[in-house]
Amino acid sequence: MASSLKLRVITALILMAGLVGASTLLSPFVFALFIALVVLMAAWEWTGFLGVQAMSAKLGFLGTLLLMLLGLFFLLDVRPGVAVIDQARAAGVLALGLLFWLLAIVIIRGYPANTQSWNDSSKIALMGLCALLPTWVGFVQLKYLLPEGYLVLALIVMVAAVDIGAYFVGSALGHSKLAPKLSPNKSWEGVWGGLITCFLLGLALVWAMHRFLTPLTLGQMATLIFLSLTVTFFGVAGDLVESMLKRNCQLKDSGSLLPGHGGLLDRVDGLMAVTPAFVLILLLTLTDLA
Repeated sequence: MASSLKLRVITALILMAGLVGASTLLSPFVFALFIALVVLMAAWEWTGFLGVQAMSAKLGFLGTLLLMLLGLFFLLDVRPGVAVIDQARAAGVLALGLLFWLLAIVIIRGYPANTQSWNDSSKIALMGLCALLPTWVGFVQLKYLLPEGYLVLALIVMVAAVDIGAYFVGSALGHSKLAPKLSPNKSWEGVWGGLITCFLLGLALVWAMHRFLTPLTLGQMATLIFLSLTVTFFGVAGDLVESMLKRNCQLKDSGSLLPGHGGLLDRVDGLMAVTPAFVLILLLTLTDLA
């Protein structure tokens, strides 16, 4: 147990260092390319959920996502030298992503009775596109909204706070099962631990934003603090959706890329679900930053 936790912590620290560097040091366009690469890596792991073994089918999914990513570069006008991308179009993609995650929550609430309604390789592939593409748009929009990368880091650390709070509180106090048919180890106590951790971090981030970045009105502060609830809700939902897809394919992990954590999707499942709502709320409250 101790060695496993140590490995998880070391991997997490390395990942965080890489994300901090990419978020703060890369230009917005290069950052968009970097996140596109990460999305493609996650997409490769998603092919494990499709229930197909043919390499042609897996490459077909990857190729489709790559073409759509290229289309999004043109749609949002993401190119070298551009300081502001098309926020209205980005918001449209993010709204579709939010709609998908709301539908996904309905699906996990009906699991396993509704399995036949979605357990099809084409539908699961479509789910992957709806999860991965808005994630790319959200991260890129945050970087263009504030090129210093602080908003990107805020999203990452708030989702991480939910995971950390849920893990430690759930391990110590958890006994009320959250979704025993999907993820037997998750508890309501863990959810509350994640919410409290995220809320406290959210308070600190809002104060730092108001103090060092841009003055905020009371309404803006309240809205941004509300993000802690949004992050927790969708973070848990994303985790459960991935658990559902892994259980459907009898997989323990989405992959083996990250020592102690499993696959890349095992680390970004909550992040994917949180991103559309998080970025849309920021766009509505902080458009003066652009």
